[in-house]
Amino acid sequence: MYLAVLVIFLQCSEIYTQERVFTFNTVEIKVQPSVKVRKGTPISVICHADISKSSNFQLKHNFTFFKNGKLVFRTVSDSEDARYEIPVTRSSDTGEYECTVEAGGKTKSSNSLHVWITGMNKPILTAEKKEVLEGEVVKLRCELPEEEPPLYFFFRKIKINSTPKEKPVFEAYQNFSVAEFSVEEGDNILQFDCFGRRSVKLEFESSEHSNTTLVTVKEPFVKPTLKAGPSNNFTEGDRMQFECSTMVAEMRGIEIILQKNKTILKSVRDKKHLKYYAVATLEDSGEYLCKVEQGRASKTTKLRVVVSELFPKPILAASMSELDENKELTLSCSINGFQGANFTILRKKSNRDIWLKKSRNVTMRVNVNDTGSYTCKAEVKGIVKESKPVVINVYAPVSKPILSVVSGLPEVVLGKPLQLICRAVMGTPPITFTFYKGNKVQKIVTNDTYATFLDKNITQNDKKEYKCGARNNHTSGMKTSNILNITVIVPIKNASLGSIPYGEVEDGSETAFLCSVKEGSWPIHFRFFRKTDHEVLLFEKSENADRLMWRKEAMKRQDTGTYYCMASNRANVDVKSRPITISVILATWQKGVIAAFVLIPIAGAVAFALWWFLFKKKKAKRPSMEMSGSALATSLTSEKLTGPHSDGDYYSGSGYIEDSENHMKSTDESKGPDLESAEVEYTEVEVSTLDLHRAPVQKGTETVYSEIRKAINDSVENRHSRIQGHPDAT
Repeated sequence: MYLAVLVIFLQCSEIYTQERVFTFNTVEIKVQPSVKVRKGTPISVICHADISKSSNFQLKHNFTFFKNGKLVFRTVSDSEDARYEIPVTRSSDTGEYECTVEAGGKTKSSNSLHVWITGMNKPILTAEKKEVLEGEVVKLRCELPEEEPPLYFFFRKIKINSTPKEKPVFEAYQNFSVAEFSVEEGDNILQFDCFGRRSVKLEFESSEHSNTTLVTVKEPFVKPTLKAGPSNNFTEGDRMQFECSTMVAEMRGIEIILQKNKTILKSVRDKKHLKYYAVATLEDSGEYLCKVEQGRASKTTKLRVVVSELFPKPILAASMSELDENKELTLSCSINGFQGANFTILRKKSNRDIWLKKSRNVTMRVNVNDTGSYTCKAEVKGIVKESKPVVINVYAPVSKPILSVVSGLPEVVLGKPLQLICRAVMGTPPITFTFYKGNKVQKIVTNDTYATFLDKNITQNDKKEYKCGARNNHTSGMKTSNILNITVIVPIKNASLGSIPYGEVEDGSETAFLCSVKEGSWPIHFRFFRKTDHEVLLFEKSENADRLMWRKEAMKRQDTGTYYCMASNRANVDVKSRPITISVILATWQKGVIAAFVLIPIAGAVAFALWWFLFKKKKAKRPSMEMSGSALATSLTSEKLTGPHSDGDYYSGSGYIEDSENHMKSTDESKGPDLESAEVEYTEVEVSTLDLHRAPVQKGTETVYSEIRKAINDSVENRHSRIQGHPDAT
């Protein structure tokens, strides 16, 4: 029974739970009557929760209202709506509003809504003092009650008949601000006010102006008076007197300053009067200023003074401004329409003036050291005036210029630029240099003692004569240098190496090597190398020719290898030939010795075997044939032993070098038995020939035809060889 009751209770609980299911659809916030209202207007912030339920049951809703993220109102309601009432709005109520609804363990928030309460409160302005002295400062405080920062404050200083001075201040964390204004000369009764400004959604809103605060200014001293005596108009040489005075309440800290064009002439402290004396000059004309200062306060008075000219500035005249050395120069000093002055003629230096003569005129014979600036001074009644400077230039003649190559040697490599320098050892600068190539002007340069010229257009057939001229303002005119002849060096091109014999050389024979170049200026330095494991210099020599022959008298087996040559001249460029290979082989007599020691024993053995065979055969047949066979065997043996040996092909060395052409011939004939067959063999041999008058190597092809005929009947072999040369220049 209890079990049945428990089951029924659980089922009822499940049914009850399923019936109380709900979910938040949306939570919305809105403002009535509008999101932008004037301050003082009541508004209602309404939060509405849109909820879906499984059945009709009641929920408790907890509503929370936030402004700028801070809690401002909270309420609990059975309804799905809640209101936050603001009966009297203020500008501080401006902000971002949102609400949150919590019910049945579930929470949902609305979007934020911006509310703008227009109209700011009137600021309040207070001054620290109502009465101040000139030079002091006025401290002001401006407050915007009930406004929330950040705020902008604007303080204004108002003077009668002038534009107000405004001073802005930004406050990020408080609703008031403080500012200071200095009290200046001429300030009497001052008015101050302020206003505020705030930024709302990138828009600015300003408050009305605050109350006006009055501040009275008292003078610590009166404006000074400035006098000049005996009057404001003076003549050069007169004695001038200036007097500046003021009335002051307290002497401590008072200062009087007299100045002209920002130049302080005199000053006094803790005194009411200042006096200044001077002798009048034209430069003393202008505006004078008397200034009285005490603390921050200052007052000024201005006075204009005119000084008339007693006599004009003197004029210095020169007989010539440019002249040759050892010429006479006359300087004269004068004053238009005035007599009785004392004159002095001077020469100006950077550190001092050199006195020449205390007179109106001076005549002197000049040299180049007298070049410079000259003036004269005139004195009347203690007033001294100086003339404008006159520049005198004295010229020494230019010496004959020297033209040379900057690199030193009078030569240039073809294709490279040539830089020339023209110098004048003597002569007063500036000097004008003129460069000539042949008779044509190439460049004109004005300098002190030298000039350079770069010729980039150098050709092999170019005009190679250069000269330069130099002149200055001396009347002697232009001087011309000697003619400079330039050698154009042609770089080496296309070096080649040849040899006689070419390819194979007999041991102990002479070999001639010829190194030649296609182009290049003499002298040419030739070097011959043999390359094995490393390069070995064999021979070197300089020649005024485009080829060089080197003979090696006796070639050895160890001379086999690769040979090449290198050629260079003053262009400092090494040109290397293509390598050739030389093989040193056995000489003909060496082959004969080998044949003698090898073939003669073999021939003797064969003759003896033949003789033994015939001898046995003779005994077996008839006695009459013995003599005939013996004679035949003896004849054959003698012919075999005395027959010519086969010689290898041989190419002679220097014996075949001729002026116009080279010929190489070789003939080899031999005879021997062959009892089986006859055939014709063709062998092609390539032979190189060398023309001693031309650098490149010439090659020829010789074809050797060998015809071998064999006769079976008499066992005698005849072989004929023909050698025919076909020259082919390479």
